[in-house]
Amino acid sequence: MVSLPGGSLDSWTVKSIVGTMFPILVVLSILELGSGFVLETLEETYLGNPTLLVLVPVMIDMGGNLGAILSSRLSTRLHLGVLEFDPRDTVLWTNILAILALAGTIFTILGFVAYGVGHLITGEPMALWDLLVISVVSGMLLAVVAIVLSIGATYVSYKQGLDPDDTTIPVVTNVCDILGVIILSVVAIAVLGGPPLHVVLLEELGAMLVVF
Repeated sequence: MVSLPGGSLDSWTVKSIVGTMFPILVVLSILELGSGFVLETLEETYLGNPTLLVLVPVMIDMGGNLGAILSSRLSTRLHLGVLEFDPRDTVLWTNILAILALAGTIFTILGFVAYGVGHLITGEPMALWDLLVISVVSGMLLAVVAIVLSIGATYVSYKQGLDPDDTTIPVVTNVCDILGVIILSVVAIAVLGGPPLHVVLLEELGAMLVVF
């Protein structure tokens, strides 16, 4: 079992909290611009299938929320000194399976809700099966990413002697925002057809370089 050295209260100072979180938030804020760039690059794909736009905010929000739940539970166990970074830790696996079960349930429901909203807004929503596949597959992939990020961020915080309460949730939620858009876009392109995401991004970057 592991716990934070020196006691968790040692990090409860303005200097410690700001010193830890400020550089992290600056870097994450810059990276967040990437999700906007992806959305702008795939504007035609999303406008051609407006029902997909219903998925975007919920997808990135729920991915971050699931990661935040696991990060919070891991941080609590670390502070209590009962966390084990061991594949045989049954409590850790219970938490992971709970997150995956939540993701499967939420993103399945999201597919049906998005279909209904799309029907109300456009009158001609995407095929329900396509929407369910996009929602569930991208949602489960994002949940796996959130789990890996949560465990990784907690472990790195522990090894560096940082308070995971200051680091894990900002890292997990912001990175899930970025990767959520990318994963959703990749899955949508795979299901609906179209040029691969990296090809579209390279073309957009090339066009920007020509302008400059």
